[in-house]
Amino acid sequence: MELNEVASCLEALGNPLRLQVFRTLVRSGPNGLNFGQLQERIGIPRSTLAHHLNSMVQAGVLVQQREGREVFNRVDFARLQQALNFMLAECCQDGGPS
Repeated sequence: MELNEVASCLEALGNPLRLQVFRTLVRSGPNGLNFGQLQERIGIPRSTLAHHLNSMVQAGVLVQQREGREVFNRVDFARLQQALNFMLAECCQDGGPS
């Protein structure tokens, strides 16, 4: 994962409402939630939720998958792990002597 990709992921989560949506989806696990379930749990207007979901999908932290008439929103846990690994890969490299 490259610096710009990690920055995009973090930027997508930098809004309090998007972070709330993301945390709700993390709690739901790998099955995710459909739009209606997510809206019910968050309690925001459909258009607002759609806007925030779109931002997170474009950044690659969420994926959407159509199953019949429903669209499920899921955290891309593998991509999230890549971003975390990128940020922690050089931990303590410049810490100097102990």
